[in-house]
Amino acid sequence: MKRRTVFRWLRLIILIYALLGILVYYMQDYLILHPKVLSSGYQFEFTQPFKEVNIPYNSISSINIVQFKTNDSIAKGVVLYFHGNRDNITRYSGIAPQVTKHGYEIWMIDYPGFGKSTGKFTEQQLYNWAMVFYKLARARFSPDSIIIYGRSLGSGVAAQLASVRDCKRLILETPYFSMPSVFGSYAPFYPFNKIIHYQFPTWEFLKKVDAPVTIFHGEDDGVIPLRNARKLIPSLKKIDEFVVIKEGSHNDLFKFPEYTVKLDSLLNR
Repeated sequence: MKRRTVFRWLRLIILIYALLGILVYYMQDYLILHPKVLSSGYQFEFTQPFKEVNIPYNSISSINIVQFKTNDSIAKGVVLYFHGNRDNITRYSGIAPQVTKHGYEIWMIDYPGFGKSTGKFTEQQLYNWAMVFYKLARARFSPDSIIIYGRSLGSGVAAQLASVRDCKRLILETPYFSMPSVFGSYAPFYPFNKIIHYQFPTWEFLKKVDAPVTIFHGEDDGVIPLRNARKLIPSLKKIDEFVVIKEGSHNDLFKFPEYTVKLDSLLNR
């Protein structure tokens, strides 16, 4: 009798395990991506001076970019900003004044299906669009005047771009080792490398980045655990920096002096 009970519970556990894995596989886009679409006629109302650029990519997609301007007569460079997995550029525009006060422009790109950008969201498409973004910047700025910045989801895209194109510096805010590894941080008993079709192997890209790298991560990050980001350290060079913000979480690093003072010093160089 006991043996039957054990096998009954074992079958139930296996069934639940399989069902949860299947659920994650088919629902992963909804778990990872939380875009907010804007109509093509939507008018941004940023207080910071800006220019909006829309680039047709192909017959079914277009890239929307917002370029925040500096008050200086001549910009000393540009920060190419790759944002997180929620909403669109408007959610992340708060960083613009902190960058432009140092004489840099900061350009933000919306991913396919985010904001006014259109098209199908795929990992390769993000890498392709990042290259278009970089080439647009190169039309005005030399590589030693271009800083690449990635936040959360965008950290993998930023790292990939910096691994194939020269830049002054790569800055990553709340990055991850890889996308499957983030899921694995919460459920290590699933083969997420096979379940999750977004890989974003940040660790692999960092090994190919020649520019200096600075990483910011919150000690209490409940989305991408610090232990996951720390796995990136072996991929860093001796000159690179890993800055842990004590008591910082996933969305509030800008509130901490350790972050703002360090960012100011990077942009003053």
